[in-house]
Amino acid sequence: MSRQQDNAGATQGKPEGVEGEGSYTGTRRYDEHVKKHAQTADTEELGRQAKRALEGDERAELEEAEQRAKRGPMPPKPQPSQR
Repeated sequence: MSRQQDNAGATQGKPEGVEGEGSYTGTRRYDEHVKKHAQTADTEELGRQAKRALEGDERAELEEAEQRAKRGPMPPKPQPSQR
């Protein structure tokens, strides 16, 4: 089955423009932006900036952010009961 055929079947019974979980247009847009960024950004300089951040004062903050990301999303906070 082609991607186009699969996409057509995924939208049956849904409002126009709704693709569901596997958004082909969203994926395509993301891929295009990543490709453009890789072609136009100074990735060598970005790498040097990241290295300086890891070797400097930001290291602990960056490592904590990495650990939070690895744990996944936080559960929602309980809402206070309304009286």
